Amino acid sequence: MLALVAAHFAIAAFSPAFVHWWGRRAFLVLASVPLVTFLWALSLTGRISDGEVLVQAWEWLPGLHLELAFAMGTLQWLMALIVSGIGVLVLAYCAWYFADDDPALPMFSGVFTGFAGAMLGLVLADDLLILFVFWELTTVFSYLLIGSDPAKRASRVAAMQALIVTTLGGLAMLVGMLMLGEQTGTHRISEILADPPSGDWTTIAVILLLVGAISKSALFPLHFWLPGAMAAPTPVSAYLHAASMVKAGVYLVALMAPAFSHVPGWHEIVLTLGVITMLLGGWRAIRQYDIKLLLAYGTVSQLGFLLVLFSEGTRSATLAGLGMLLAHALFKAALFLVVGIIDRSTGTRDLRELSGVGSQMRWIGIAATLAGASMAGLPPLLGFVGKESVFAALLDVAQSPDGDGTGLSPLAAWVVLGGILLGSVFTVAYTARFLWGAFATKPGTAPTVVRPVPVGFAASPILLAGATIVLGFVGPGLTHLFEPHLELYPEGYHHAELALWHGLGLPLLFSLIVFALGTWLFTKRIVFSQLQAALSPSRSADGAYRAVMRFVDRSAVEVTGLAQRGSVAAYLAFILLVVLAVPGAVLISSLGDGFDVVVWDNPAQAVVGALTIVAAFFTVRSRRRMRAVVLVGITGYGTAMLFLLHGAPDLALTQILVETTSLVVFVLVLRRLPEYFTDRPLSPRRYLRMALGAAVGIAVAGFMLLTTNARSEDPVSVGFPGPALEYGGGRSIVSVTLVDIRAWDTMGEISVLVAAATGVASLVFLDTRISGIRRVYQIPYPEAVQKIPTGPGRRVWLPGPRTLSPDRRSIIFEVVTRLIFHTMVLLSVYLLLAGHNHVGGGFAAGMVVGLALMVRYLAGGRYELDEAAPIDAGVLMGFGLFVATAAALVPLAFGGTVLQSAEFHFHLGILGDPHMVTSLLFDVGVYLVVIGLILDLLRTLGSRLDRQILREERAEEQAVRL
Repeated sequence: MLALVAAHFAIAAFSPAFVHWWGRRAFLVLASVPLVTFLWALSLTGRISDGEVLVQAWEWLPGLHLELAFAMGTLQWLMALIVSGIGVLVLAYCAWYFADDDPALPMFSGVFTGFAGAMLGLVLADDLLILFVFWELTTVFSYLLIGSDPAKRASRVAAMQALIVTTLGGLAMLVGMLMLGEQTGTHRISEILADPPSGDWTTIAVILLLVGAISKSALFPLHFWLPGAMAAPTPVSAYLHAASMVKAGVYLVALMAPAFSHVPGWHEIVLTLGVITMLLGGWRAIRQYDIKLLLAYGTVSQLGFLLVLFSEGTRSATLAGLGMLLAHALFKAALFLVVGIIDRSTGTRDLRELSGVGSQMRWIGIAATLAGASMAGLPPLLGFVGKESVFAALLDVAQSPDGDGTGLSPLAAWVVLGGILLGSVFTVAYTARFLWGAFATKPGTAPTVVRPVPVGFAASPILLAGATIVLGFVGPGLTHLFEPHLELYPEGYHHAELALWHGLGLPLLFSLIVFALGTWLFTKRIVFSQLQAALSPSRSADGAYRAVMRFVDRSAVEVTGLAQRGSVAAYLAFILLVVLAVPGAVLISSLGDGFDVVVWDNPAQAVVGALTIVAAFFTVRSRRRMRAVVLVGITGYGTAMLFLLHGAPDLALTQILVETTSLVVFVLVLRRLPEYFTDRPLSPRRYLRMALGAAVGIAVAGFMLLTTNARSEDPVSVGFPGPALEYGGGRSIVSVTLVDIRAWDTMGEISVLVAAATGVASLVFLDTRISGIRRVYQIPYPEAVQKIPTGPGRRVWLPGPRTLSPDRRSIIFEVVTRLIFHTMVLLSVYLLLAGHNHVGGGFAAGMVVGLALMVRYLAGGRYELDEAAPIDAGVLMGFGLFVATAAALVPLAFGGTVLQSAEFHFHLGILGDPHMVTSLLFDVGVYLVVIGLILDLLRTLGSRLDRQILREERAEEQAVRL
């Protein structure tokens, strides 16, 4: 089952290429996967009819007890046949429906095939969370399919409407699923249904599940999104209405009904909304002039009908529901495909403009008539078989003392039956309106010009109509196939069976009355349309949705205008106020518990802490920007000293390296800022900011005291030393933690570093990184600098300073740079290799190389930096990320897991017995990413600012000369 679902997504990924090679004929290739699925499901007919349930499960996330679990019982088997069988015919139909030059065809083909795979996964999923994943995938795919023509505003609006409504319902459903999983201890659907929980929490969870089903299957008051989805191409409409998406809600109710149909509120919600939806959809369908929209409202009506059947919770109603589910898939898919043929052949779907189409497309007309007759419930078609069973099942509920086990009162049961009968009358009327409007010859209307219909184009609706006839005669066989699912329900008032003849009785009488009233209503369509216009309400669910969306949009604009004011200070104030209001309230409520405070372990910590506090105080008092930066650096170095005094040399080294780098970056930026902060007098607002800052500082100190005193268990790091040596192969717990224990975090962090560096470079400068790289020997000497000749073939090791003016050079600094640069690079290599067992690691080593590059830049300027590292920083970061990713994935080739490390020992004689851990390669990737990041900062905030400053100075000199 997993392989078939995965095959849909795999062929969907290649479908754009297929369309590029073969054009629209590629849909015939894409139909092969659902065809294989259909044949596979068909081959299991014997096992399913014997009551066997196929189960497959693969562990996905064992730590979360999440499995890729799939199951196929009778209900899932039927849905799989519908999803795959209709999918085959619709995909084949697409080969004639579209044009080869349609620019949206490659994307459409992939999305449609993925849609079919998502729906198949939904009906086979045996885990609530996996079902939710596929549920939301159908939402996303339907959004893309409905809005497949982004140039049309109607398509965009309809797609967004469907996405919002079904997503909100899906989120409510997710909460219900999580509640059920919490109560039962499992998310496996088969286990929950085998031993369903009870109680108030179960009631709430089930109602939330019903919210998801109601939104997906377009029940009132969320029915309005489905007719709007008609903006999609007709093959999408056919598949969406007949086999997927809207059937997901019906499937969910049918799946949960055996266990939860007696939950309080189940019948009240589903039966009420189902009957209202059936009546409302039928009422609206009779008014439509667009035959595709007529069928859309007909689908709304039929979905309410199906949900009423499956929510009853009786054997006879469920059997009737299964029969109608199959019948609806066949006749609705056939009718929508017929609409597509009419639209393509005549250029219109308006029944007022269509005339004489039936005489020119006889086979299409016959197929549509058979499918329409099935929808109206006429014999000997499957729709009649299903509807006869529906009337019998509802009569059982109405006539039995206990509502056939449902607990419904006789009055409620008769009201439901009356609503279904009236809805069926509407069904006959709008079916007749569809067939008359699409195919009849209308007096006073010019005959419609019909282009020839290719045989392949007509094949799908004809096959579906033929299946409707054949299955109408095999009702007893279908009953036998569906019996394993019926056994989930208690014995009913009478033995239920699908058959063409149930004898003389009320069900047959109801069928005759429904057909007669529906036909009469169609003949009085003009008078009835006038009545509908008079009773048409001024407000609708669609209008309410638009009003809500306008309110949300307007509120968003107002809130954004209030909060997003373009002021960084305001944004920071909002964040800090929330910190004070929410966690701060918890802190104040906990003050009475008292704190156990250890001021220091030795006096040196107190001295360093006091110096750090003094530096912080003078930082906020400083008016000179440079002084403030230096004082901030002192606080950082003080923090590093505290790390060291607490026995954390790794953290101390990293803090020192980061602080030094930050100081240099600050200084580079300060060149473009005024020397002093503002000298404006203190305003009341600034006093408020000072008070806010002080309050947050006090609150953060309180948070630290509260959280450290609240610890009731040993920290998780207590268990790190053993695994660090045993599994990570290193004695440096910090380094092993970064590249082994929490390697996923490190992978995410370096990815964020690459993204952040790219963003900073893009925001500061719009040109590419590599465009600014120029080697020293590619530029001429400045006029003011005299060239000092060197020996033949000899190059100056530090050539960059010669490009600087004399007043910007420091001979001492240049000499020091010559002395320490190579030493720093060698030190970084040592830190990289030794970091697994000693102080160091890829991050610290990369920072050392970055500082070495900073020294070269400060000594010789931007050209010296290009001489030291003539490589694009983005390439370096990307290569580092590639190395880290490769190191993470390589273990898979040897049967391991992602990011798993292995240890190798070597014997080198007198050199000892070193060992190497494969996580070193991951650390190399971190090393390269950090070097690339610092190089990017130097080029962005150093070299390019240098060029800006130089251009401004030259412009000023030229202005003075003029």
